[in-house]
Amino acid sequence: MSRARTARRIAAGAAYGGGGLGLVGAAAVGLVVAEMQFARRAVGSGLPEPPRADGLYGSEFGGPEQSPGPLRLGMLGDSTAAGLGVRRARQTPAALMASGLAAVAERPVELRNVALSGAMSDDLDRQVGLLLDGLAPPPDVCVIMIGANDVTRRMPPTQSVRLLTAAVRRLRMAGAEVVVGTCPDLGTIEPVYQPLRWLARRVSRQLAAAQTIGVVALGARTVSMGDLLGPEFAANPREMFGPDSYHPSAEGYATAAMAVLPTLCATLGLWPESDRLDVSRDEDMLPVAKAASAAAGQAGTEVTAARGPWVLLKHRRRRRVPATDPAQPVVP
Repeated sequence: MSRARTARRIAAGAAYGGGGLGLVGAAAVGLVVAEMQFARRAVGSGLPEPPRADGLYGSEFGGPEQSPGPLRLGMLGDSTAAGLGVRRARQTPAALMASGLAAVAERPVELRNVALSGAMSDDLDRQVGLLLDGLAPPPDVCVIMIGANDVTRRMPPTQSVRLLTAAVRRLRMAGAEVVVGTCPDLGTIEPVYQPLRWLARRVSRQLAAAQTIGVVALGARTVSMGDLLGPEFAANPREMFGPDSYHPSAEGYATAAMAVLPTLCATLGLWPESDRLDVSRDEDMLPVAKAASAAAGQAGTEVTAARGPWVLLKHRRRRRVPATDPAQPVVP
């Protein structure tokens, strides 16, 4: 069965209450999970909790009291969204995105990161509640990075997609724009060997495609995390992965942030490129399942709704996040 067809069936099962449709055969999934768990034990996490990066970024563009006030950015997801593996707040992907967004918008950005290391999609409801409950206004835009733990802990893919779309729906109803970094390619993790590396890649890419189908229908955009993110990780694993060979290094997180930043800016109307297609960059308008499948296999690819069942497949030019410190937050 093609990846597009499988993803379409998973997304349909999530939308209409289907059961735990398997990504691949149950025995194969069991082998993938066992190997992934062995890999995590082999490398041993031993990493401290990620640094807190909440605060105001780009304060040189004005204080929170100035009109129109800061943009509000929410970050949700798992350890990758939290920035597990780096020691400084400014090295986390959320801080890098906040700094980049402030530089593009020329406006301060107030960041709140509620991501949790080890989180699965069933934690998104709690995380959304943290962002929406209270006296503070809802975020202007949210980034969600989730899915890897759903695969390694054998959450049925239909349930995974259903939980993600429920979280996106709540955020959209609150008025927030949403960008989802889809499930990364688990076949890039070094302690996982062939043939299970191929199976891990297939499982994670099918989930990523199904996530895209479910999310785009709600007016959100997705960016493929692929092999976290693209050929850089495959070519330079020693530099892009951290000391546990599982989570990205500071350089790896910067690469991921650069890939998400253009879509984050575009969803707020800040990116200089329009949503017109650039055929020289292999961009196209495709049926959603076909686009989702293509994006899952090519890291950094954006999928956004166009009209009807058609979506835009885009490869936005990456913009390097600021190297100096507007990245140092002023904590409220």
